[in-house]
Amino acid sequence: MSQEKTSTRATKMSSVVLLIIFITLALALAALILASYEYVSDPFVAGFLVLIGILGLALSAYVILQMRRHGPRPSIEVPPIMTTIECKKCGYKNIREFQRGDYIFKEGEPCPKCNEKTMVTAIYREVKEKDKEKERSRV
Repeated sequence: MSQEKTSTRATKMSSVVLLIIFITLALALAALILASYEYVSDPFVAGFLVLIGILGLALSAYVILQMRRHGPRPSIEVPPIMTTIECKKCGYKNIREFQRGDYIFKEGEPCPKCNEKTMVTAIYREVKEKDKEKERSRV
């Protein structure tokens, strides 16, 4: 639960900062455009507008680059996938991690008890206790 709050706070914070950056960028571009119009009548004011515009553009570009470089990285936790292998003859059951190439009804190694062929009977995602509690609280 605390991880969800942290990630939403980081997302809200970054969207607010991004909004401020784009407003600064728009104002910097407006200052540069005004400087081009003002240059004919008053070059001194136009110089200040150019300075403000360039500083605004530089600041916006710097903050955007820093956000991309050091921004919050979403982490996706891959749940473990398990494979159940059973022997139909003696009832031997083995649960192991999923391996590439596993599929249901795939014949496996010989059974360690009766030496008959085993078969993959189930492939599923292992649900943690925390996930079960979350599901129960949602219902």
